[in-house]
Amino acid sequence: MLKRLYNWMLDKAGHPQASKWLAGISFAESSFFPIPPDVMLAPMCLAKPEKSYWYALICTIASVLGALLGYAIGYFVFETVGMPILEFYGVTDKFDVFAQNFNDQGWVVVFLAGFTPLPFKVITIAAGSTAMPLHILIGAAILSRAARFFLVAVLLRYFGPPMKLWIDRNFALATTAVGILFVGGFAAVSWLL
Repeated sequence: MLKRLYNWMLDKAGHPQASKWLAGISFAESSFFPIPPDVMLAPMCLAKPEKSYWYALICTIASVLGALLGYAIGYFVFETVGMPILEFYGVTDKFDVFAQNFNDQGWVVVFLAGFTPLPFKVITIAAGSTAMPLHILIGAAILSRAARFFLVAVLLRYFGPPMKLWIDRNFALATTAVGILFVGGFAAVSWLL
C-alpha cells in the first residue's frame, strides 16, 4: 500500500496542478497521511529550480495548517479518531508514558519531529490530547517545518540530482543531527542565561 501511495505522489509531482497536490499532501501528512511531502517536493524542485523556495513555502504553510488539524484530532476526537491513527503507526502502547512528559519538553519534541523523519502527525495529535498550548505547537511547527522544507529546496536548487541521491540515502541522519544541534544550542543558551 505504501509503495502505491509513494508512486501516486511521484506521479502528482508532474501534474499540471502539482502545487495544489503538494499543499494537500503537506496538510494531510501533518495529521494522518503516512508519506512525507518531500517525495513530491524533491522532484518538483529538480524540475523547476527557480520555484524551489515557492514549493518549500507551500509545504511549510500547508504543513502548519495540517498540524492544527492533528491538534484538533487529539483535543476533540482522540478516542475515536486519534487512537486509530496512533495504532496505525504502532505507538499506542508507549503513548501514555510519552503523554505524561510531553508538555514539559513539548516544543523540543515538536521541533525535532517537524524537522526529522519522525511521524509529525503523532506529535500533533499528542499535542492536542495533552492540551499543549497552541502557540507553542504553532511556533515550533513553523520553525521546524520551514527549516526542513527550505533545506531540501536550497540543496536541490543549487546541487541538483546528485544532492537528491544523497538526500534519499542520508535524510534521516542529516536532519536528526542538525535538529539535535539546533535544540542543543537553545538548551546551552538557556542554561547560560
